[in-house]
This record gives sequence, structure tokens and C-alpha cells, in this order.
Amino acid sequence: MAQAELWLAWLSLPRKALTKQKQCAAGGKVFPVGQKAPKSAWIMRKTKHSWEAFVGGGNKKEEKMAGENARILPKATQEERKKQEAKRKGKLKTLAGKLLKTVVGGKEMVEKASAADAAGNLLKRSSRKGVERGTPAEETICRFIEQGKFLEACDQIHNLEHSGNDGMGKSESLYALLAERMWTVVGEALSGSDRMLLEPLQSVGESLKWEKEKEAERLGNGLEVESVSSWSPNFWRKDLEEKLMQYMTAQIPLFGSSTNTDETALKQHLSHLEMTFLPSLEDRSDVFKEAGLLVTYARCCHASLCSHLATLADSNCFSFSQSLLIYEWSIKMYKSGSQACVRPGHIPRHSLSLGAQCLVWILLKTEEKLLAITRKEVGKALKEAFDIGKPPCADAAVIEMLTEKTETARRVSESLSEKVEAECLEECLRFLESYEDEVRSFLQLDGCPQICSSLRILENCCLLRTVWHKLTYIYSVSTDQNFKVNGFLHRIEDDISEHFLETISSKVKGALKDHFKKCDSGFDHILESLKQNFLTFGKKKPDIYEALIKAANAIIITEYMQALLTTPRKPSATQRRRIVNKIEEDHRMMQTIFKECLGPAAGSLKDPIKAVLELIRTSDPEGMKIALLPILKEFPDLRREHLSAVLDIKGSLSREDRAALLRAFHDNCGELETEANLLFADIEVKPRKYGLCGCLCC
Repeated sequence: MAQAELWLAWLSLPRKALTKQKQCAAGGKVFPVGQKAPKSAWIMRKTKHSWEAFVGGGNKKEEKMAGENARILPKATQEERKKQEAKRKGKLKTLAGKLLKTVVGGKEMVEKASAADAAGNLLKRSSRKGVERGTPAEETICRFIEQGKFLEACDQIHNLEHSGNDGMGKSESLYALLAERMWTVVGEALSGSDRMLLEPLQSVGESLKWEKEKEAERLGNGLEVESVSSWSPNFWRKDLEEKLMQYMTAQIPLFGSSTNTDETALKQHLSHLEMTFLPSLEDRSDVFKEAGLLVTYARCCHASLCSHLATLADSNCFSFSQSLLIYEWSIKMYKSGSQACVRPGHIPRHSLSLGAQCLVWILLKTEEKLLAITRKEVGKALKEAFDIGKPPCADAAVIEMLTEKTETARRVSESLSEKVEAECLEECLRFLESYEDEVRSFLQLDGCPQICSSLRILENCCLLRTVWHKLTYIYSVSTDQNFKVNGFLHRIEDDISEHFLETISSKVKGALKDHFKKCDSGFDHILESLKQNFLTFGKKKPDIYEALIKAANAIIITEYMQALLTTPRKPSATQRRRIVNKIEEDHRMMQTIFKECLGPAAGSLKDPIKAVLELIRTSDPEGMKIALLPILKEFPDLRREHLSAVLDIKGSLSREDRAALLRAFHDNCGELETEANLLFADIEVKPRKYGLCGCLCC
């Protein structure tokens, strides 16, 4: 038998003591004398007596007298009295059912025990009254609750609680029944505008005040804090707020439940909040004001709307412009005097409004979201714009991307635009720091990275410098920020330029290793590739373009002269002609490339290959001496072994003329001092082994 059925079986047992047997409610089982009944049997018996004390059971004499008195009354009076009694029984049956539901321990148990029948039994026992005896306290409390006189019911329950006759905790059950009825009244007041609910709602407000007073009294009487905090009326205010919050939250239409979540849909949603949701709360606020519950009602209004707007602001799918709409709407509410709960054009009737504190919280929450979106979107845009693997974009596009959000925010709030501006600048610094790390990782890759990638990084640096320079005129850039940016860019440019030139040197050196022995060493392909990359790089007109081309030219010339002067000594006549022809061909190609890349600035480049060719082409020994003087002047670091290697390539010079030319070199090299290009200083050429005579001509 279920537990609820056991309770009902126990209530039906006779009250007289059993002398020979002990009877237990657990399934009607009988225990012989001397055998101890289970503990649950005594618990059920004790609960039975307490329940009968609550319902006022068992006075046959009074029931009989009441029947006799009723027969004395006229027939019409008897019929009217029967109708009133039936009506009263119906109301009390409902309340008693709820009370029984609480007493016997839960919804599931009551459903199994036929709560309605038990409630009928309760009413049958409690309906007997007389003029002499008066109405039982529990019945009076139930009548007050049904009539909406909650304050009177509170007083009666409180008296019962302190009467010493509250063995089964009936007061807590009655408090629960009272609270349920109060929240029913609140729900009816929220769902309609029936003025008949005003008095019960006022009684709800008075009951909440009563609870505060009693709580203070209980604390003042020295009761333990735990006992006071577990007193069920302490939770009434919280329960009321939950009831109001549930209702208000349900009135807010969901946003984002469909696929239409663009700016237009968000504008319509915010407009609905302003024109429909808030005015509807205003319409229902009058009755709560008269009931003394306006403060709680307004606080719940603020909390529900704040929660909804915070949810919108926290949405990960919202863009900067959508979050800005929420911010702008909150600003609008704030500037309108925080009268968001009043219909447009209406004068505020009372203090129900979207308070300044609530609006400020929404603004701060949305502002935080806007700045977070700014960081995310600006950082993402900078990474895409300056991807090492992609061609750089135009500086105008980057400037527009960085200033777009600031200008948009400025149309809403100057203060917000300043914060967005500061966030953009800080994100630029964070990007440059991460970009420097990315470049370092690029330089540490195994093998030689492509020349075009190095030039692209240099181009990005030049673009970033241009963008930052323009931002300093648009934004309020601090000296510290300017110093940091320039430091980042200089370090990146220095590192990548050094690596770029090292890459060129490595590639050219590899191509020139057997250049004068092979027909196709690949040197011309390297020069052509450099030209294409240089021309692409030069379209952006970066500041370091000319200096970089000149540095590349110096490396190529140096490597070329190194390869030329270290060719095998004493080549044959055929080999000499082939070498001279290759020098002439390479010289024309290099001149063409660097003139095309540098334009008029190419005239300032040092050209030792041209000087060597002129020396080789001159057949007259005296003319060679004359041609040697400008070479010594332009390249004072030319050493004797360098000149000797050139003369080996010429080959047609007699031994005496060679000695005379070397003496002329010896006589003039020490007298010429200039700060000209020291191109030959790093070219190592093994000296010839001279003859046993030790002369210069051998």
C-alpha cells in the first residue's frame, strides 16, 4: 500500500485504546500483546492524533444538537442555509485539499491518496459550528485566505504559531497556502486590469510589510538567525519578485529565434521594447502603486529589461554596428529623462521608469562589448591586410578600416568614439608586436625564403609606417605610442633587409661559382627575377626602395668581381675571349636592370666591371697606365693581386709591359686617398707565385 493510502487508512481507525492487541496502520496488520510494533506504526498514530486536533474531530453530541436546532428553523431558512453551507464547504474543500497536500508530504502522495476525498473528510469534521462554540481558528484562517484578507490571515496564523497547539507545524502549511493564494492574486493582477483585485493586492502589500515587522521582532527577541532565516514568510518578497520577473520576461519577444537578426530586425525589436513592452508594464503599474508594491514592480521591470539587453549585448553573432544600436537606444532612453516606461508624448504619472542606474549599467555592459568587438575586428583586419603570403593592400583601405568604427561611434557618443579610437591604436601596437614575432619566425625557416616574400614584408613595413603617420594626424597619438611603433618598424626593416641581402648574396654566389666555365649558370635568370620583384616593390614607392636596390647592386657587383678575379690563372686565348664576351654581356644586362629599377639614380652606382673592361680593351701599354689612374682613384682598395688577375685575363701583354704597369700601380696606389667605395677590400685573390728572381713581372 502506498504511503498516502497508509495515511488515509490511519485516519479511519477507531480512537479507543486496544487492550489485547496493538493495531498498526501499515496495511491493517495486527500485532499480539507483548510484541513491539514497528516505529512507523507509532509515528502514524501520533500523526493521526495531531491531524484530528487540527481538523477538530469527534464530537457526536454537538453534531446531534446541530441537527436538532436545524429542524426547528423554517423550511425556507433551512434551504438557504443549506445552499450557503454547500458553497462554504466547496471553498473550504479546495483549501483543505491544498493544506492536506502540504501536510502529508508532497504532490505525488496526495494524488495517490485521493486528496479531494480527504479534503471532504476534513470539511465534514470542521463544518460543525455553533453560536456557543464559535469558529475554529483554522477555518477562520481559510476563510480569510479565500476572501483575500491576507493580513488578517497572517495575524491568525501567527497567533496559532505561538499558541502552543502547533504540534504538526500547521502554521507553516497555512503560510504556504496563504503564499500560494497571494501569488494567484498577483498573477491575476498582471494578466488583467480588474479593479476588483485592488483590495486583495493591497492586502498582499500589507502582508509583506507585516513580514518585515515580524522578522524584526523575531530578531529582537533573541531568536537564532537560522530559525529566523528558515521562517517561510521570509521568502515571500523573493517569491513575489520571481513571479513578476517570470511574467515580465515572458512579455519580451525573443530575438534571434529566427534567421533574421540583421540591423533592421534589431531596430524593430528595440522599437517594440520602447513602444509596446514598456508601455504595457506602465498600464499595469497603477494597481501595484496603489497596493504599495510599485518599488518591487519597478525593480523587476528594470531587472528583466537589463537582463534581456545584457543577453543581446553578449551575443557573439552581433557586429559592431548592431551592438552600437543597443548603445544608442540606451543613450536615447537616458537622455529622455529615464522615462522609458512612459508612452511617447505622455507625462510621467509616477516613478516607474527605466532608472539611471539601470541605464548606466546597460551602457557600460554594451560599451565593454563594443570595445571587445573593436579589438577583435581591427586585429583580424590587420592580419588579413598584412599577411606575408599575400600582396599588401592599399594604405587608404587600411586607414578606412581603422577609422571607420571611430567615426561611426562619434555619431552616437563623443566619449565612446574616444575609447574606440584608443582601442584601435592599442590594437595596432599589439599587432605590430605579434607581426615582429611572425617575421622572426619567418626568418628562422629552414632554407632560403623567397626574395618576393622578403620584399613583401618590407613593403608591409613601409605601408604600416605610412598608415601610422596618417593616424597621428587623425587620432590623438601619444609620444610613447609613436616611439613604440617606430621602434617596431625599424627593427623589422633592419632584420628583413639584412636577411634579404644575405639571400641575394647566397643566390648570386651560387650562380657565379662556375659562371665563367658554363654557358648557362642561371645568373641571368636570377637578375631577371630580381628585376621583376624590384619593379613590383617599387610601385608602392617605399622610402627604402632606392637604398635597398643600391645595396643589392653592391652585393651583386662584389660577388661578380670575386668570381671574375678568382678564375683559373693563365687561361687559353679561347677561354680569355669567352670570358671577356661574357663580362660584356653580363655588364649590359646589369646596367639595363638597375637603370630600369632606379632610373636616373642608377648613374651614381659604382661600376668596377666597366673599369676592368676598359683596361682589358686597351691595347697600348701607355694607354693602360692612363686608364689605371681613374680606377685607382675610384677604387683605392684595389690591391696588386687584383690587378694581376685582370692582366691574366687580358693575356696579350708582354712581360716588360706587365712589369711597367705593376710598377705604375705601385707608384700611384699609395698617393691616392679618398672615401670612395671599398669594393675590392673583401675580395680575396691568391697572389701569383713569382719567379726565383723576385721581380714583379713573373
